[in-house]
Amino acid sequence: MSSHNHASPQTHQGPPFSVTPPDFTERLKERLTLNPPEALFDPKYFPSLGDHNLAPLMASPDGRKHRAAAVLIGLIEDKDDYRVLLTRRASNLRTHSGQIAFPGGKIDPEDDSAVAAAIREAKEEVGLDASFITPIGYLDPYLSGTGFRILPVVATIKNGFTLTPDPSEVDMVFDVPLSFLMDPSNHARHTRELRGAWRTYHVMHYEEHYIWGVTAGILKNLYERMI
Repeated sequence: MSSHNHASPQTHQGPPFSVTPPDFTERLKERLTLNPPEALFDPKYFPSLGDHNLAPLMASPDGRKHRAAAVLIGLIEDKDDYRVLLTRRASNLRTHSGQIAFPGGKIDPEDDSAVAAAIREAKEEVGLDASFITPIGYLDPYLSGTGFRILPVVATIKNGFTLTPDPSEVDMVFDVPLSFLMDPSNHARHTRELRGAWRTYHVMHYEEHYIWGVTAGILKNLYERMI
């Protein structure tokens, strides 16, 4: 696999806004709402944000095969910063194996809302109990290259929780400082050949964790909504 990295030089160091829990929470409440887009389940609905912003869409472009999904952007309070809960998908999964992801998945018919789906998936994947989660609002829907219309749910997570990851779905659970993810000097774009075509995608490389694709794209959108 060939790879070419195209990271634009950044002159700014550190987030352009406060990421301390009280300040960032207020900023989220000013910019987000828990009213989901009514068109999320409309087969003709095509989100403006997604992998297709940087590369051709691999999924059907007419929306007929797109599936509604939800992910949890969980913010764990840590002194003067938040830490964002992430997973590394199990290596034996059929799709996106070994990739960094938020807890989440398809919205099932029995889910009352995208929030309910994200919380259910967090329980199933990593054992996070719903009593520790306080939803704040939805980010903009994000269309993955494989055809998922993803509604990210931003929520705070109280300390004191325990996690029991499902090894059939998750190889690792870890967290990343929000201050790192909201620092534009840590944002990059990489390009590689995938399925016979050159694709460009967002990247945030933290320690040994290579955060890219949908997860990095959603985090990039969170940053853009907060500035």
